[in-house]
Amino acid sequence: MAGITFTYAVVRTPPLPVTVSVSSNTFTSTVTFSKRRRQQQHFCQCTVDANSVANAVTTTTGDDMFSVNTNSHDCGFDYLGQSTKGDLNLKYEINGEVDVARKGPIEEVAKLQALEAEGLLNGLGIQDPSTSRHSPRGIFCTRTLNLRSISAIGYDMDYTLMHYNVMAWEGRAYDYCMENLKKVGFPVDGLAFDPELVIRGLVIDKEKGNLVKADRFGYVKRAMHGTKLLSTRAVSEIYGRELVDLRKESRWEFLNTLFSVSEAVAYMQMVDRLDEGMISPDLGALDYKGLYKAVGKALFRAHVEGQLKSEIMSKPELFVEPDPELPLALLDQKEAGKKLLLITNSDYIYTDKMMRHSFNRFLPNDMNWRDLFEMVIVSARKPEFFQMSHPLYEVVTSEGLMRPCFKARPGGLYSGGSAQMVENSLGIHGDEILYVGDHIYTDVSVSKVHLRWRTALICRELEEEYNALIHSREHRALLVELIKQKEVVGDLFNQLRLALQRRNMGRPAQTMAATHMDDKELTESVQKLLIVMQRLDEKIAPMLEQDGEHFSKRWGYLSRAGLWDKSHLMRQIEKYADIYTSRVSNFLHYTPFMYFRSQEQTLAHDSYSFYESQIDP
Repeated sequence: MAGITFTYAVVRTPPLPVTVSVSSNTFTSTVTFSKRRRQQQHFCQCTVDANSVANAVTTTTGDDMFSVNTNSHDCGFDYLGQSTKGDLNLKYEINGEVDVARKGPIEEVAKLQALEAEGLLNGLGIQDPSTSRHSPRGIFCTRTLNLRSISAIGYDMDYTLMHYNVMAWEGRAYDYCMENLKKVGFPVDGLAFDPELVIRGLVIDKEKGNLVKADRFGYVKRAMHGTKLLSTRAVSEIYGRELVDLRKESRWEFLNTLFSVSEAVAYMQMVDRLDEGMISPDLGALDYKGLYKAVGKALFRAHVEGQLKSEIMSKPELFVEPDPELPLALLDQKEAGKKLLLITNSDYIYTDKMMRHSFNRFLPNDMNWRDLFEMVIVSARKPEFFQMSHPLYEVVTSEGLMRPCFKARPGGLYSGGSAQMVENSLGIHGDEILYVGDHIYTDVSVSKVHLRWRTALICRELEEEYNALIHSREHRALLVELIKQKEVVGDLFNQLRLALQRRNMGRPAQTMAATHMDDKELTESVQKLLIVMQRLDEKIAPMLEQDGEHFSKRWGYLSRAGLWDKSHLMRQIEKYADIYTSRVSNFLHYTPFMYFRSQEQTLAHDSYSFYESQIDP
């Protein structure tokens, strides 16, 4: 049969069945997709074999052309050791032109088919997937993760599904904290919320009244006493023999979420007041640790008494930064067969109010936020939720009234309980579940250590840091070049210095040339190199201090502690989060079937191996 021409339209609207109408030699098909990012319509025209069209119409509507392995006992493991559960397999034999994918050298076939697929995506108005990986909105992988093997995705709410305006939310938390401190006699007049004092990932030293930034090994690189930055010499004198050890909770407090900002700002300001002798003796003989306890108690009252959350619920638009893409990203995952869970420490009334405000207006077909989730658990009491079992209650009214419940069921709305109850209810366990949250300990670390769930960390500041790193590329390149120059000069200086030392000690010369070298020439060369190193140091030192100031003038980059070393926070992220990103809606730019592959981990001797391979083919 002769080829026929067909025209198709791609319309991004709520899902409808595929409709097909045939008229003479024209084949017209309207195909509707369920990815509701925006209303788009594209028209394409091409010529194909009629038999191929007929076969496609009968076998590829919906997901009928694919089979999905959902039995964890039947799945295997791929070449990277990842589970192949959920991988897609074709149900039928491929015929016609499509069979070309089986012929020829696979390297060449892969390139050609990729180019063809990119053309189709461009015609659909969808960006190349690779562009998402190299942007502030990328999802970054520390441990290889096959999303196809994930059966359920759990989400935290605050600062995960819900992003607050930090200045507004934490500013009001700070205000309530200060009011509570003032009521019991603390001098707070003249103080104001200053979020520039603090970044996520710092550690409070409750014994010394300091705020410190540590590297991946726990060595303190920068420190602030009260609101005053300490010099490098002072940091070395105070912490030269000490390491930050987060296991010693009586001393160290890790600021691993944006909720910590208001508390840290208030505490460091009150340290100044304590040092200045402004705190009345009537409050007791306070040391830095006792002061931290008082500030924490005042902030806790602000949360428990409900004033702060009542204010936020009354005017959510002032505190919440809406993200229209976020509900659509979750909708993609749900429609791809993932069971979505909401597990939050917030109570039901607050959760319902904030989720309705942030989600309902962006969902299609009169959906509401509850329709997205297979199960909702409020007042979860994380991290205990992942470690032990608490009484389970079912929320049965819109006012939040509850009744005791002994077993969680899909579709339910609950308070309390445990992660193990969730696993048993869904019949899904361990690494079949991905949990997404913003707290490195409460959300990510505990769920991985105790349950072996896969984990994703949300860190909104990544976007700002990514842009800051791009902005400082020239600065960092020049800094690296200067350090390399010093390394070369320093190596030469050290060799000449050793030669001079040997000569002065009357030891035999290492070479014949060294025997005849003039003492004056050798000494002058050493002196010149020393001057050059000192001048390089004078230029390098201030540049190192400036590195990272595009992100934070006080603390530098979130993920780094120095030019090349990782921060303590980054080490925690790499250890416990399989993937990390700035916001949940970034999943929209990927797919629910994404295979995230971690980058090659470089070792100290890798550069030498490369050098040897270049000179010894």
